[in-house]
Amino acid sequence: MEYAGVGAGGLGDGGGSSGGGSGSGDHDSSDPQKRKKRYHRHTAYQIQRLDSLFKECPHPDEKQRLQLSRELGLSPRQIKFWFQNRRTQMKAQHERADNCALRAENDKIRCENIAIREALKNVICPSCGGPPATEDSYFDEHKLRMENAQLKDELDRVSSIAAKYIGRPISQLPPVQPIHVSSLDLSMGSFGIQGITGIPSLDLDLDLLPATSGLNFPLQHLGISDMDKSLMTDIASNAMEELLRLLQTNEPLWFKSPTDGRDVLNLDSYQRIFPRASTHAKNVSVRTEASRDSVVVVMNGPTLVDMFMDSNKWVELFPTIVPVAKNIEVISSGTLASQSGSLLLMYQEVQMLSPLVPTREFCILRYSQQIEQGVWAIVDVSYDIPQFASQCQSRRLPSGCLIQDMPNGYSKVTWVDHIEIEDKTPIHRLYRDLISSGMAFGAERWLATLQRMSERFACLMVSSTSNRDIGGVIPSTEGKRSLMTLAQRMVNNFCASISTSNNHRWTTLSGLSEVGVRVTLHKGSDPGQPNGVVLSAATTFWLPVPPQKVFNFFKDERNRAQWDVLSSGNAVQEITHIANGSHPGNCISILRALNTSQNNMVILQESCIDSSGSIVVYCPVDLPAINIAMSGEDPSLVPLLPSGFAILPDGHLDQGDGASTSSSAQGNMGRSGGSLVTVAFQILVSSLPSAKLNMESVTTVNNLISVTVQQIKAALNCPSSR
Repeated sequence: MEYAGVGAGGLGDGGGSSGGGSGSGDHDSSDPQKRKKRYHRHTAYQIQRLDSLFKECPHPDEKQRLQLSRELGLSPRQIKFWFQNRRTQMKAQHERADNCALRAENDKIRCENIAIREALKNVICPSCGGPPATEDSYFDEHKLRMENAQLKDELDRVSSIAAKYIGRPISQLPPVQPIHVSSLDLSMGSFGIQGITGIPSLDLDLDLLPATSGLNFPLQHLGISDMDKSLMTDIASNAMEELLRLLQTNEPLWFKSPTDGRDVLNLDSYQRIFPRASTHAKNVSVRTEASRDSVVVVMNGPTLVDMFMDSNKWVELFPTIVPVAKNIEVISSGTLASQSGSLLLMYQEVQMLSPLVPTREFCILRYSQQIEQGVWAIVDVSYDIPQFASQCQSRRLPSGCLIQDMPNGYSKVTWVDHIEIEDKTPIHRLYRDLISSGMAFGAERWLATLQRMSERFACLMVSSTSNRDIGGVIPSTEGKRSLMTLAQRMVNNFCASISTSNNHRWTTLSGLSEVGVRVTLHKGSDPGQPNGVVLSAATTFWLPVPPQKVFNFFKDERNRAQWDVLSSGNAVQEITHIANGSHPGNCISILRALNTSQNNMVILQESCIDSSGSIVVYCPVDLPAINIAMSGEDPSLVPLLPSGFAILPDGHLDQGDGASTSSSAQGNMGRSGGSLVTVAFQILVSSLPSAKLNMESVTTVNNLISVTVQQIKAALNCPSSR
């Protein structure tokens, strides 16, 4: 771990003074102030020299310690305790990593055991329904026993190797809880589904997952010690120094791209200035993404800092980018008024709104510091947790933002995003250009979303301006806020349903071109979600149409009958409209289907657009539930199961365009030659939590998505796509 030397260097001299005295013989023990430990922070050269010797000899003898003492200007006692602390730290890391590996091995054995048993249960004769005549149950059982014996031998071998580090047999480790694997009845052949041909016969076994975060280790058992906290503080301080240089320096660190005018990081200069910060040069399989941008937002500095340092508010601020964020531990609470000095250990997921792009998961340290009056800096940097290491394919180098207060409640935000990612699977070709251009996860997307969401929060505070009603009732200010809160929860639910984290294991059902219809199951149990088993289904396709035109097509309620198969061709009417941004496409609507017998059902819809992309999310809601929100009451218990569309530029730039502007919703949207459209539906399979997905549900979801895609292409005169 790159910062381990810094942590060990900041631990002091093991209880003595900075000069190497005993701490008790040189001071008056009656004075409590003098009895306090005084910590010595080593220089970068001292740490580098100590680290290099530690790699060669973790247990230096007295002669080596004396030589280091003379060379580095430290007392032998300080040298001695530095090596003691470093060895303790490395031992703790090895123990945590080995413990995690053994648990994973145990989990694997249990899963394979269960899978074998389920496979044996499902072996039936196609004619009589009983066991096949050619199969012998004794040999099946004997084979299972042999495989289990092999797995046990493998576990014993791993245990004997790890016992050297853990210091006790594997049998003394805490027991691992059994993993529940649901065998879902999902056998499908070639269905006669319109628009889908050549569907292969496949057997699927989907895990029924809880609708919660992708964290797969218990936060309360991390065991963060004082030594760990000291290490975290040093890492955060160094990361803050690096971030400020990245934010405030142009050449030689940054240069302007000749194609679109965006800031591009000069990796050679970066590695010369920060030689220990990056692993890019060491690992050719690691790809670096770096970007910088700035905008002015309608939100003051203290409010932004408060939202950044609260994981729940962070998700609300970036619903289309961050589906999940959780505070693991507060390392330092900082100053109460400004949160300066606040340090958090946080887990977060960063996503694209498509099942084709893997979600990026990070464990980060987030540190805030007030630089001067009205100016704050917030830095994120990855922190290695052994329990999380197997999940992490991305590493966030010092990234974050500088927030400068401006008059009239505005703020200028300058953002740097810098990550290293190891792509273990190739990027899908539909998203290759968008990701390589930096528009997919870069600073421009973060700031475009921040700018749009700050306008949304500003609209939340103003009085209602709606001139359309439902049942003769014009939304009051409280009713408007309640509807906006309900719509925000709907958007959050929709974005989280497309996540590709460990919590959403997508399975391809059938082919829409090369992409296919991807499905995942989860059990809804949270307030505001229907109880039971929910099927999420999604696909992504390309259209040779600019994203702005595609967004306008979905946004216009007069076009709804052309793509909404659930409306049965009926027209819809907008009966309530709430603006939530400066762009006319940013709004919340309540729609009512005309010429239908379902008079007790309306459609809640929110549409959002900025320079990074757009979404149109909708959900059928009972009329009584909408009236609850319209009256200003708490809508948190109104059940929502949203569907919708995410529209992104394909990353191709039109020739002759100028530099990008983050403040314009026409920015990248207007420069792209085509659109990447993700369509996603959620279906309540059953209200019984133990229900199994059946063939009818599979047929329904394939038919629903295939017909929807065909109708969209036909309406936009796009008969074929890549």
